[in-house]
Amino acid sequence: MAKALWESSTEESDKSRKPVDWKRRMSDHVAYALLVYTGLQIYSTMGALKSEHGSILPYFGLVLLVVAIIPGCRLFEQRWERLGATDASQADLKRLFVRDVIKLWAAAIGLPFVVTGIVMLILRVF
Repeated sequence: MAKALWESSTEESDKSRKPVDWKRRMSDHVAYALLVYTGLQIYSTMGALKSEHGSILPYFGLVLLVVAIIPGCRLFEQRWERLGATDASQADLKRLFVRDVIKLWAAAIGLPFVVTGIVMLILRVF
């Protein structure tokens, strides 16, 4: 009997559950990823600015990345505005959401170090 009560209560809670707002969840991830990205970019650029070359190249790299990351993040948000309006199943949307979140966070964490490394390499060569 307890099993029957448990199953009926879970079925009722599944029916009353609101659908996931994928657009809002992606927007939250984008906002947090931009914060992390900005912090890492400042941290990694500060190391490049401490070099004795006195070049403007690290500043250029910083501006370039800020200009590039915002439209890239906006593309993620626009994609989820479109996907949220489709009739795709929650399981399909969840799979796509996880894939996009991994891409977003990989870019937010990796790009500052990759670009700063390239800038440092250019400074050493020239």
